[in-house]
Formats: sequence, C-alpha cells, structure tokens
Amino acid sequence: MLIRFKKTMEKIAMGLLSFTTEEKDIKKLQETIKIYSENQEDVLFLWKEHEDMIGAIGIHVDDDLKRLTIQHVSVNPSHRDNGIGQQMVQALCQRYDAYEVVGNQLTDDFLSKCK
Repeated sequence: MLIRFKKTMEKIAMGLLSFTTEEKDIKKLQETIKIYSENQEDVLFLWKEHEDMIGAIGIHVDDDLKRLTIQHVSVNPSHRDNGIGQQMVQALCQRYDAYEVVGNQLTDDFLSKCK
C-alpha cells in the first residue's frame, strides 16, 4: 500500500532511498528528502506491506501537462525480485489515472519494464 511521506518517516525514507546508487551520500539524501518535504510538486511515497515499509517511489507532478515523472524507485534488497517496484508504479498509475506516467534518466529503463 502506498503511503504519502511525512516528516516523521524521514529516517525510514532515507534508509530506503539509500539503496539506490545515486543516493549513497548522506548530504545527497538529506537534499532529496528536503525537496520532497518542501516542494508540492515533488511527492515521495513509501510502500508498506504488513507492518514494514519496504519501498519508496518519488515523483514529480506536473498538473498543467498532466504528467507524472517517476524520479526514484527503491526497494529494500531483501524484498527485491518480488514485483514490489511494479506494484508501486501500478498504484501510482491508479492514483493519478488522468496523468501520463514517464520516467527520468534514472528510472526510464525500469518503467519500460513495468509496461
């Protein structure tokens, strides 16, 4: 289930995002979390199964173009290869059903596998 990121989830979100290659540096992680905390168009969701947060997916929402750009996708390594990333993308597509969903340079390859 997708849950919208809240400030109280910061450590969990940083931990999940740290599993991506571009977010290994603590300062970079802090900057990324700050962007998701302060910008209305940038939204971070966490994926919860049972009682555990096991994934994160970050998006940029362009309401004018009705476009959703997936910026980050991260799944806890112990839960990979179970389709969690695809489930997160599908849940976003349902939530933003009137929007075109696209990837960026980091997520485009993954997104093409989900279609």
